[in-house]
Formats: sequence, C-alpha cells, structure tokens
Amino acid sequence: MRIRTAASGDVSSILAIERECPTAAHWTAQQYQDLFAATENVRRLALVAEARDEAPSESTLLGFFVAHQLAPDWELENIVVVPRAQRTGVGKRLLEALLEEARKTHSESVFLEVRESNLAARRLYESLGFRATGRRKSYYTSPLEDAVLYSRTID
Repeated sequence: MRIRTAASGDVSSILAIERECPTAAHWTAQQYQDLFAATENVRRLALVAEARDEAPSESTLLGFFVAHQLAPDWELENIVVVPRAQRTGVGKRLLEALLEEARKTHSESVFLEVRESNLAARRLYESLGFRATGRRKSYYTSPLEDAVLYSRTID
C-alpha cells in the first residue's frame, strides 16, 4: 500500500469509495474538485491509499482523507476506507500520515468528530492517542445520531 497526495484525477474514485460507505460524510464532486483549487487562506490536505501491487495506470484506491489546517491545529474533515479494506491498517496508515503532517507543520493538535455508533473508527482513533472531548447532539442525519468529538495533542 502506498499513501500519496490526492490529485484531481482521483475524484471519481474517491466518490466511488465514499458511496460504498453509507455512514461516510458525503460530499459532491465539486467539493472534492475544490480541494485542488489554489487558495491563499486555506490549507487543505487530501491523501489517498492505493494498492501497491497494482500498475500505476490501474491503481486501486483503498481509502482517502481530507483535512483542513486551522493553525495551530488540523481538523480531519473526512476519512473513508472501502469496506473490503477496513480493519487491514489502511485507516491507521492514513491517520499516521496526517499526524506526521501535523508534526511537520508544528501544529498543536488534530481534532475530528465521528458517529457515536462507529465503534471501529472510535477504537482506531483511541489507539492512536485521540481522546473523546465532547459531543454534538443530533449532529448526523440519515440516521439521526450524535457526534463524538475527539482531539489529539501533537508531541
């Protein structure tokens, strides 16, 4: 598996991954394309995990994340791993890449929110040092559900 910076040509694959996961945050194609538009005031990072054994022209994306730097912090806005690759280390590798970027940019913390019922994701976050810091009542829809807020201080 290889982690690399996402490119505009990845948007269709990113959308396909996201659509396979009903509880993922669903963005439009335009919202993903906007990640690649240059803006001075917004620092965003989009990384993808692709299967290493595939030829470059036939790469298969296994997951992705989008994060937004709000100096001195980073917010994880979206992270999705295809169902067939869940619990294989893809999500962990993606999160480790975000934490490394936070270290490189001398950031203080990374924060995120997650569906209360997404126990697998919550266990992953906690295994990487994230701690629950709060809750947003009825934050998610379809189905209506609370969000649990997590934060991790960068060493």
